[in-house]
Amino acid sequence: MTSQKPKPSHLTDLGGLTGGCQCGAIRYQLASAPSFPHLCHCRMCQKAYGAPFSALCGIPKKDFKLTRGTPSIFKSSERVERGFCANCGTPLTFAYWDDDGMAISIGSLDEPEKVPPTVQCCTDSQLSWFATLARLPEQNDVAEMSRDALERLKSLQHPDFDKP
Repeated sequence: MTSQKPKPSHLTDLGGLTGGCQCGAIRYQLASAPSFPHLCHCRMCQKAYGAPFSALCGIPKKDFKLTRGTPSIFKSSERVERGFCANCGTPLTFAYWDDDGMAISIGSLDEPEKVPPTVQCCTDSQLSWFATLARLPEQNDVAEMSRDALERLKSLQHPDFDKP
């Protein structure tokens, strides 16, 4: 599984990464550096993430340490369990029940920029328009919002990193 893939050199010093769900009810720390950062285009991941793909990285199960809360589990196949926050719905983990490794949602990391995907998997399920995304026009919504709209917009999202 994902934990047995070799670590790209840019990941070797990343033990201790932290992450969690959007509302902050679940927090975790990785005791070792993640491996096999990838995009998965399978239909199960599309449904589980409500997105065109999932971004995942591997970690040995023994090196995934919950520091707050416990994910709810959905059994998405005969061998796979997916962990998520029952409060806010954030997808967090993917694990084969009969394997020593698991995968973590890269987007749930506090520093997702440190774990860029290196490969795409299950591309036979890739949505036909995926390759066109880089050509779409960009829009910075925050820069175009009125001052009044910005004042009404208040994020309830838990901040990256826990504050002491």
